[in-house]
This record gives sequence, C-alpha cells and structure tokens, in this order.
Amino acid sequence: MTAEVGIVLGSASDWPSVEPAAALLKDWGVGFEVTVASAHRAPRLVQTYAREAPGRGLKVIIAAAGAAAHLAGVLAAETTLPVIGVPMASSSLQGLDSLLSTVQMPAGVPVATMALGSAGARNAAVFAVQILALSNPRLQEILREHKQNLERQVIEAAGKIPSEYRKT
Repeated sequence: MTAEVGIVLGSASDWPSVEPAAALLKDWGVGFEVTVASAHRAPRLVQTYAREAPGRGLKVIIAAAGAAAHLAGVLAAETTLPVIGVPMASSSLQGLDSLLSTVQMPAGVPVATMALGSAGARNAAVFAVQILALSNPRLQEILREHKQNLERQVIEAAGKIPSEYRKT
C-alpha cells in the first residue's frame, strides 16, 4: 500500500501517544509511514523529509513533537502539503509550551493544530483522512460510518444513566 500520510515524530518517545493514530490509519486502509526527525537536533532530516514527501506520494503530514515543538512549523515551511501538528506533553510545562509552539504560526505558514497527546494524534489521523476523502469515495464512506459509530457510542453511554434522570 502506498503511503499517503507521513507521521513524523520529534522523538521516538512520542510513539506511544501517536500509535493510536497509526492504528486508525491501518484499520481504515490508509497507507502511511513513520519517521523520527527532530526540528532542533536533526533539522536537515526534517527539511529533506518535507521537500521529498510529495515525490514519494505523500498527501498529508502529521507532526508530533513536545517541548519547543517547532517540528510541524519547519515541515510546513518546507512543503506545500497540509501539515497537522500534534503537541506532546513532554516537558515540565505539561504540553503548554508545545501547544503554543505548534499553534502560533506566522501568516502564510499554516499548521492545523490538534489537542495534546493521543487524543490529538487520533484526531490528526481522522483529519488527514478527511483531507484524503475529498477525492476518495471509499474514505468518504469510512468517515460516514465513523460518525455513525460515534453517535451510537453516545447513545449507548447515555443509556447507562438511570431513566428517571434522562430527558425522554
């Protein structure tokens, strides 16, 4: 399967938080690749990855990084592909630093920024699929089913509240 989504980790230690995104892409039959490339410790790797990504068939990049978290911004500066940033809570500031570093991009260099950690990583995967689904009917159907499953889960969870307290 050809990779359409690139997942770039600022550190291998981010993998446990990002693994749910990879699992979702795998379950939905979306090709992806994963690499580790730090914006600060290996900037040339990041630049090369971003510049070569379209030529390898990538259509979206997910960047997960903590602390100063410039990874998504550096990738976005070096490619025309959409970049989705996932801040990681890896410092004593519990992710506030990485959130602000990811979301505060200058005009003209956008990064779609998700929530911190694994919830953000999962949302990044869903968002990447939404982008790909613009030209892929199979993915459009998967997303419709996903929304239906979310609704079903809410209804099931609501059923656990005693009936005398629920609005009917």
